[in-house]
Amino acid sequence: MDGAAVRIDIWLWAARLYKTRTLAKGAVVAGKVELGEQACKPSRAIHAGDRLRVTRGEERLDITVVALSAQRGSAATAQGLYREEDLDRERRLADAEKRRLDRLGYSGPPKRPDKQARRALMRIKSPD
Repeated sequence: MDGAAVRIDIWLWAARLYKTRTLAKGAVVAGKVELGEQACKPSRAIHAGDRLRVTRGEERLDITVVALSAQRGSAATAQGLYREEDLDRERRLADAEKRRLDRLGYSGPPKRPDKQARRALMRIKSPD
């Protein structure tokens, strides 16, 4: 887009950081997106050079806005809209690897609990 500014919720959607614009707007409202170390509203205009901190679940992205777009394009185009510093990328990937390794030892239950097991769980969980 040739304009000097774009709404932050539209840009997050165009940069493919969120699947829908509604999810992007919800994340901004919930305080999961910070512009220059401060929370903002979905209608806040961003410019090239702005620093964003985006939190998605356990993942935190520290990015710099490189280009603006109000239209969602291909993944390659979307990756050109922002830049993530090498140190931040390494930290994020190391955290993801640590979470993956933490889950390796976990194995879920072999089957759904039957009626007796559900009642036992309810007794354990109930405060009475």
